[in-house]
Amino acid sequence: MNGRFFLDTNIFVYTFDPKAPSKSKKAAQLIHRAVDSGEGMTSYQVVQEFLNVALRRFSPAMSTAEAEQYLITVLRPLLAVHSSPALYLSALRLAEKYRLSWYDSLIVGAAIEGACDRLYSEDFQHGQKIEGLRIENPFA
Repeated sequence: MNGRFFLDTNIFVYTFDPKAPSKSKKAAQLIHRAVDSGEGMTSYQVVQEFLNVALRRFSPAMSTAEAEQYLITVLRPLLAVHSSPALYLSALRLAEKYRLSWYDSLIVGAAIEGACDRLYSEDFQHGQKIEGLRIENPFA
């Protein structure tokens, strides 16, 4: 499949989950494809959520040095959508129209702003389409 795609937070988190080896492998493949092809992207929200989980909930927690390295080598190359008033307005409209939570509407809005064809996440209904964006659960 070709075209731009957006990676949600859980994709990054699963790469570090030893309890879910199949999800970890699939997530790592998606991230490698995103970085190598230049077609993958993410947003500041995803970076913030991932670092919060990595520094607080991983066991053992990611060290500051490890987090810095991951930020530089993996997250930064994919970081394409910044917070903005336009994104917030879009997210508000998406939340109302599709009955999404605020944070989910920000993810969808960022993927749409990034002109993505697909959003990879397990937090939405697999196969759902929102404003031309197809949501895919890569673990389904």
